Amino acid sequence: MGIFEPLFRNLANIDWSTDWKMFVMWIIGGLLIFLAIKKEMEPTLLLPMGLGAILVNIPGAHVGALETLYGAGIANELFPLILFIGIGAMIDFGPVLSNPKLMIFGAAAQFGIFFTFCLASMFFDLKDAASIAIIGAADGPTAISVAQKLNSAYTGAIMVAAYSYMALVPIIQPPVIKALTTKKERMIRMDYKAANVSKTTRILFPIVITAVTGLFAPSAIELVGFLMFGNLIRECGVLDSLSETAQKVLANLVTIFLGISIATQMRAEQFLAPETLLILGLGLFAFIFDTAGGVLFAKFLNLFLKKKINPMIGAAGISAFPMSGRIVHALGRKEDPNNFLLMHSIGVNVSGQIASVIAGGLILNFFL
Repeated sequence: MGIFEPLFRNLANIDWSTDWKMFVMWIIGGLLIFLAIKKEMEPTLLLPMGLGAILVNIPGAHVGALETLYGAGIANELFPLILFIGIGAMIDFGPVLSNPKLMIFGAAAQFGIFFTFCLASMFFDLKDAASIAIIGAADGPTAISVAQKLNSAYTGAIMVAAYSYMALVPIIQPPVIKALTTKKERMIRMDYKAANVSKTTRILFPIVITAVTGLFAPSAIELVGFLMFGNLIRECGVLDSLSETAQKVLANLVTIFLGISIATQMRAEQFLAPETLLILGLGLFAFIFDTAGGVLFAKFLNLFLKKKINPMIGAAGISAFPMSGRIVHALGRKEDPNNFLLMHSIGVNVSGQIASVIAGGLILNFFL
């Protein structure tokens, strides 16, 4: 049988009545690859996750190198922290610094985290419930860090859910936003006046945020510190080449490693377990209620404001930067081609990035 002998031997060893889960994982892996290539949804993340999900579910496949990568980069939280440097270097805090009130929407959109915690605590112990709830932060590195520090028994499932839903934000958010807003509300225009933010302010902002976070939520200092260090590289003006490398090469490379490493936790017997499926459901619940919390908070404020806010910008308060901000802008343009919400939605999105890290720190402070 020659070169086909291993193939026939593996096929003969498959118990088709019990190994159906393996084929389900191949389908899931194929779907992730389809979304990455055809729909261009976070390809640097979904493509390695999809291919890895197929690879680790091939009978007899040797994936020791992937396990080593997982231990070297995720088990010790190295990859998430390095990725935060790249994310920080991407972020322009100018819209927030010129309009600080946008930060309240970033805080409001974390509602789903604490609501999900209450629900998850009905099925899991408190530390596992807290780790699951942080999926709603829409921030993969924060979810990994919290789950690892709380020693959750479901870290693998939490990682898969957090990063999968981050990539699926373009599918999850629009129906929720449309369900909670009217066409008239989605057409509300918001004037934007660009304010001049001094270089000194831009440099001091990441330093001050790190110091203040360290005082009030010391458990979040690693996450906030790496995020703000990346932003300081961007704003200091003397490390332009390093900033560009962090934004592009570093962020993309670490994201690929993350995707491959996370795929090691997508073995059929783990991924299709009832607990994992429940965690995936709770994670989706958290994303939906984060989005709803931001939108409903904006609608609440409109009851008292003469100059109305487009409630869609509240949905950008989740940490999926910059996807969520762009989604809100695109929805606004769909209703009114001359409605430009990008600067407002990105400002809220940036605020959500900070708020999600602080929320993770507060949870760690409470349970550690």
